[in-house]
Order: sequence, then C-alpha cells, then structure tokens
Amino acid sequence: MAITLPRPLHALTAAELASAAKDRRWPKWQTMALLHALKLPVLNACLIEPGHSTVVVRTAAHALAAATGTENLMIRSDGGVEKKQYYRGGNTFPVEEISPRAAGLLADGRAVILVEPTNRFTNRLTVLMRMDRPGPGQPGHLTLEALGPGYDVADLTRGQIPPQVTVHLGDIDWGRYQPPRWNEWQITDDLCPGGEGARRRRRLERLATQTLTDGGHLHGTVGADHAEAWLREHGFLQLFAPQSTREAVARRARRLFDDAFFLALAQPNRNWHCLATAFSVFDDHRTVYWDLVDGERKYATAPPAVANHQERAA
Repeated sequence: MAITLPRPLHALTAAELASAAKDRRWPKWQTMALLHALKLPVLNACLIEPGHSTVVVRTAAHALAAATGTENLMIRSDGGVEKKQYYRGGNTFPVEEISPRAAGLLADGRAVILVEPTNRFTNRLTVLMRMDRPGPGQPGHLTLEALGPGYDVADLTRGQIPPQVTVHLGDIDWGRYQPPRWNEWQITDDLCPGGEGARRRRRLERLATQTLTDGGHLHGTVGADHAEAWLREHGFLQLFAPQSTREAVARRARRLFDDAFFLALAQPNRNWHCLATAFSVFDDHRTVYWDLVDGERKYATAPPAVANHQERAA
C-alpha cells in the first residue's frame, strides 16, 4: 500500500483545510489550518504525525523547502493537550538536519510541524492578542501586548518579558460587530525606570541559552554578553535601535481588532472564555499569525491517559 506523504499547508484544498481545522488531536496544526482557511496570513507548513519514518520526514522536508524556496526549515511540535513542560520549538535548521532532530519528537508521540523559516532576530513588531469574554452574550475585552524590533513571540508567551506597550479595548460584544471609536482605546507604555535595559538583557539571555545554543551558534556556558556579541557580529542590530513600539501597534490596532473579531466568530468552541493569538511583522514587512489558543484547552490538568480520554469524549 502506498504511503500518503504529508503535504504543505498552502497546497491543501478547501475541504482538506476544513477537515484539519476540526481535528483537535493537534491544536497548533488545527489552528494554522483554520487561519489559512480564513485567508489570514500564516506561514506555510507541513504536519508529520507520529508513526512516520525518517524517510517520510526527509521527503516532506525537501518538498516544503522546494515549495518555499529555502534551504532551511523551522521545527515546531504538537502534543495535543499540553503539559506545562513541552518541547520549545521555533528554531530553524538546514534541511539535512531536520530528520534526525524530528526523530526524537516523533518517538515521544509528538507530531512534528515543519514550517518555512523566519529570522527571529529581526522582527519589526510582535503582538500577543488576548480576547476575553465572561460568558456567551456578555461583553468582553481585547488586550494587545506588544514588543518592538528585535523581539519575538516567545518573549511574550513564555519568556517572562513584559510588553513595552499594552493596548486595551473594553465593552466588546463578540457576537455583534461594532467598530471602536478612537477614544475607546487605552494605550499604556511601560515607563518603569531601567525597564528597557532589563527587558533587553532578558531577551539576550534567552537567545544565548536557548535559541543560539540550540541552533549551534554558541557553545558551552553562555550569557547575555555572548548573545549581544553574536547579534552585532552578524549585523542584527534591531534590538539595540530605538523602539517606536507605541506608534507601530497603534497604527495596526483597528486591523487587529477586526481580525480578532473574525477569529472569535470562527472559533469552534462556542462557549469560549479566553482566546489568544500572536501576530508578527517581519523585517520584510510580511505579517503572520501563529496559533489561535483556547485557554481552557491549552494544558492538560490530568495525567495524559485521562486527558486523552477527556479530549475524545469532548
């Protein structure tokens, strides 16, 4: 029997996207399919489920690399309803390294998502969007947390780095579109003395101990100074430039609200209370959404076997 090879996200038909958007086994892939089906910008990617051989991984990697015109790919992974500790993906590697790096994830029962590469050192803007609703039919609110040049999504989602700018919009009826007035937006800058220096140093520490070490760029015991030297040596100076984050996020706030409203309407869980997604503006001005997370379904609160049973029952 012939093996059906995984296909790039952007090559899937409307019916295949609809099917993937309903498959809750792999939430990251599910929401990438939903975002793409809704015509929102999302990176091209490929899902490889556990059980596939290294030959399939290698073939899929070369197919995605050819489709995106690149020699490198990003590795993410998907484990269903996650525990608090799970693989921190998002780093980019040469295509030849993809198969051996993916093997351990597949052996652990995790799906591997291969994604077209990005340069996580040169982002222009990163925004974490949170949509809250106390209950169906009750007014909610939208919160945008933003970081400027040189930061990335992981800094906000798991890096414990506070945003430079926070934007809040309240009294939203997520079931009925109402364009916000300009005076309803609340924009707050982080003016903590020394805050930007501490934020930048935390970013450099994360790059040193995680991104640059995992990618083979730094070795041994490293810290913020090593990461800064590496960035400057390679001409990635965005993190050290003026941070006009307030203006950048304010220009996009209305568009982000429209997209958030659209995503809230398309959310399969009609009883959602908290949704979140992340948005990036790359150095080449491309924009992309990453995932759409339902806060109540992100992490397992029971042992994996019980959680899997609960997921199937739901």
